[in-house]
Amino acid sequence: QVQLVESGGGLVQAGGSLRLSCAVPGRSYYAMGWFRQAPGAEREFVASISWTGLNIEYDDSVKGRFTISRDNAKNMLFLQMDSLKPEDTAVYYCAADTSSGSAYSTHRSPLAYHNWGHGTRVTVSS
Repeated sequence: QVQLVESGGGLVQAGGSLRLSCAVPGRSYYAMGWFRQAPGAEREFVASISWTGLNIEYDDSVKGRFTISRDNAKNMLFLQMDSLKPEDTAVYYCAADTSSGSAYSTHRSPLAYHNWGHGTRVTVSS
């Protein structure tokens, strides 16, 4: 199983920005997504993007502030996070769908993803 590698997390003040990256070694996958898990909470969906990049979904809590994108030529996934809030504090995980066979699908459920990274921590101070 290929391990995805996230980077770009850190400490930022409320209102600031961070850009997360996810390296996807060896190949490009179908849908890819970002999830996050705050202390004491369950892992939750943040955003998903289809292989084509034409279809994108966001959770309502980040819509208008976060932007997901991918570069299939470089096997990279990105999450631009602007106007960060303290409630965005969490460990952020990237995930890849390896089996759906769909170039146009996005997924909100973590069960649709088969490869995950170890996560990168984002802390937003008030």
